[in-house]
Amino acid sequence: LHLAAMRGGADPWARGFMLAHFGMFILWQPFLQGNLRLGFSAAAAIFGAAALILLGLNWWLLALWVAMLAGIVGGKVFVFQQRWIRTFYLLVLAYLVALLLLWIVPRGLSSTFLEPILQPMAMWGLPALFVVMLALRIESSEAEPQIVDLFYSMLIFLLLVGLVLGSFAFMTIGQINYGLSVSYSVLTLGAMLMALGLLWNPRAGFAGLSVFFSRYLLSVGLPLEQWLHFLAELSRSENQPQQFLRKAAQGLSKLQWVSGGVWHTPDESGEFGQKTEHSIDFRSADFELRIFSRWRPSPALAWHFNVLGHLLAQFYIAKQREVKLREQSYVQAVHETGARLTHDVKNLLQSLNVLCSAAEQENSDSAAFHAMVRRHLPAVTQRLQRTMEKLQRPTLETGRFMRPDVWWEQVQRTFQHPAVRFEANIESTTALLPRDLFESAADNLINNALEKRRIDSSVQVVVRLECGSTMRFSVTDTGKPVRPEIARGLFLGPVPSDTGYGIALYQIYRQAEAHGFGLQLTANEPGNVCFELAPRDG
Repeated sequence: LHLAAMRGGADPWARGFMLAHFGMFILWQPFLQGNLRLGFSAAAAIFGAAALILLGLNWWLLALWVAMLAGIVGGKVFVFQQRWIRTFYLLVLAYLVALLLLWIVPRGLSSTFLEPILQPMAMWGLPALFVVMLALRIESSEAEPQIVDLFYSMLIFLLLVGLVLGSFAFMTIGQINYGLSVSYSVLTLGAMLMALGLLWNPRAGFAGLSVFFSRYLLSVGLPLEQWLHFLAELSRSENQPQQFLRKAAQGLSKLQWVSGGVWHTPDESGEFGQKTEHSIDFRSADFELRIFSRWRPSPALAWHFNVLGHLLAQFYIAKQREVKLREQSYVQAVHETGARLTHDVKNLLQSLNVLCSAAEQENSDSAAFHAMVRRHLPAVTQRLQRTMEKLQRPTLETGRFMRPDVWWEQVQRTFQHPAVRFEANIESTTALLPRDLFESAADNLINNALEKRRIDSSVQVVVRLECGSTMRFSVTDTGKPVRPEIARGLFLGPVPSDTGYGIALYQIYRQAEAHGFGLQLTANEPGNVCFELAPRDG
């Protein structure tokens, strides 16, 4: 290249040197791999360029070629990490820029007066850079990637073109010499680059041009916002993961650069569109996707596809989690219903045990025994019937209401015990209480208090019902208080229990929430342990 530039564009020897230089460039070029077989179009382009060199080489064609070569070399400078290789390519870039500005452009401008010192500097000074390149101790670059940064290459090429055209404009308009016009062009471009640098990453005020440029890069080749909107709408309308994945894959075919695809999951697979020779693969733990493109995908397009694949995989995983959460919610509802009904059955068995014990101890023909049986058996039968209905329909019943005075009479008949005292203050008989909630609370709270009496025979139980402006039901016993470590988690979930503070209170607490009530441990002292069921706003 140096010999061709020194000889001049019209010299036959220069054209021969330039043709040899072009052949060496083809061997070095970083765009096509050396093991690829050239097609007809690539071969035609090479022969066309060679014919142009032999027939039409001039100073401006030589200047255009040197500017393009400087852009390619400049695009490779930012790829290498090794210091000596980067230094080598920076020297090559400095040589090309100096050759363009000090020799080729002044020769192309016939009216340009060339300083006498520039000719020997270009002829003998520039080759001194070759000696420095040879002196650099660099390792083999075979392992380095042959990649050119297109953005930096275009930027350097356009800067050189702007520098040459700006110099020509200063010479023509200002009637100044070439050296001064080049200086003005360099200072002008430097000021513009400095201003762009400040706007790119400003230190006061707005976010800068880098944010807008990054946003633009995120949408190159892939309408990201439209794709996200499509996935969000499809996620709202489709609940089944496989159906969602199938429709989302069909939506991929609407993208301009997608011709078809194939997807696989552990349970199902499918395909859409047409298959081509160009494809990109995406794999995750439970999802595989292959996209076929109409053209060979660039690295930027492959990166965009990874974003697309991640979004689709995340939405698919979210749909799978929704299904699992629905299944777990159903299992939890069945479990809670079964646990609640288990305690209902346990309370019924306790009532039957009371009747059996009375039958063993008392005369079966006595009037007292017959009166007790008449009181208890209908109530046990009704409660057993309601328990069977809940078992057949495992939902929380909220439509069973009862007058407080009627319910209070049933509680007194059911829990007749020497250690249980009943106190009531029913001011309003027209109010209604949720029957299932109050029956579950009465059964469990009174039975838990009586369990303490089995351990300590001195325990007394007081059952109170207030029905006025608010409705309150409480059970107080004189036994030992609930241990602090158990009291802290009493209504948050099942707790270990020796006297009945297990899952029953947790179930009553959840049932009370559904009815607008709250269950609290209002007193927890030796000789005064009180559980109260009252409205939350009271």
